[in-house]
Amino acid sequence: MTSYEPLAHDAVVLAGGAARRLGGADKPGLRVGGRALLDRVLDACSDADTTVVVADPRPTARPVRWAREEPAGAGPLAALDAGLRHTTADHVVVLSADLPFLERDTVRRLLTALRADRSDGVLVTDADGRDQPLVAAYRAQALRRALAALARTASDGPAGGGGLTGLPLRRLTAALDFTRVPDDVASFDCDTWDDIAIARARIREHGHVLDEWISAVKDELGIELDVDTRALLGLARDAAHGVARPAAPLTTFLVGYAAAQAKGGPEAVAEASRKAAALALRWAEETTGGTGEPDVAPDATPDTRPDV
Repeated sequence: MTSYEPLAHDAVVLAGGAARRLGGADKPGLRVGGRALLDRVLDACSDADTTVVVADPRPTARPVRWAREEPAGAGPLAALDAGLRHTTADHVVVLSADLPFLERDTVRRLLTALRADRSDGVLVTDADGRDQPLVAAYRAQALRRALAALARTASDGPAGGGGLTGLPLRRLTAALDFTRVPDDVASFDCDTWDDIAIARARIREHGHVLDEWISAVKDELGIELDVDTRALLGLARDAAHGVARPAAPLTTFLVGYAAAQAKGGPEAVAEASRKAAALALRWAEETTGGTGEPDVAPDATPDTRPDV
């Protein structure tokens, strides 16, 4: 299997909207699966060389650069232009900060598609087939050119002087040549409290909850390590069944501690897990004699004491 070769890129995340349908709540700071929406998006675009967040500064799980459109609240195209001014890569990923199900694989898929064709950008379409220009990868030169042209057109129009202020996103999609990638999961955004409730419920579905919990813990502890979760779960199962149930969390803790002592990455965790799993199996074999039954001598006299 070939490994992913990233296309060098920067990222711009728009996080300064008014959230009117949420009653003016701090939407980027709302938590889904224990993590702020903004932090979830920042994790999805963590391959970027530089990530610019267009909003007032706030604490984030990952280091970013901050930018702000002038005037604040001038709209998504003005915010995008402000963020783009802080980027230098030939390709840029543009995202909104309210995408609870956006993952790194989706961002990589957009960039891979952009590398493969000659379009100005690759964007996601939602379940209704609508374009989502804030879940997209662009050629930076084409994006800058389109924004400049829209600003000139607006300034030359009857209102004059407005630049990009107040212009809708559909003006951008009409100005560029896009490749479209349907994805009704990655495109799900949180505009209302009902959307937040749906996202929080879906995160806790059985098929997702463990991965979500691990991601939340890693963010909380500032850990970047990617590990084989199934191997660790297998180790915990072997320790619980072959030794005693409380051995499961203690063993996995010790594996992590051993990997940290070795100053290693995923390989150190995998090696420590392998050793501990082998030990748990040896322990179980001594207990059962390799038969799955308690290991007792064939001629042993059964203990019939009432308290045994």
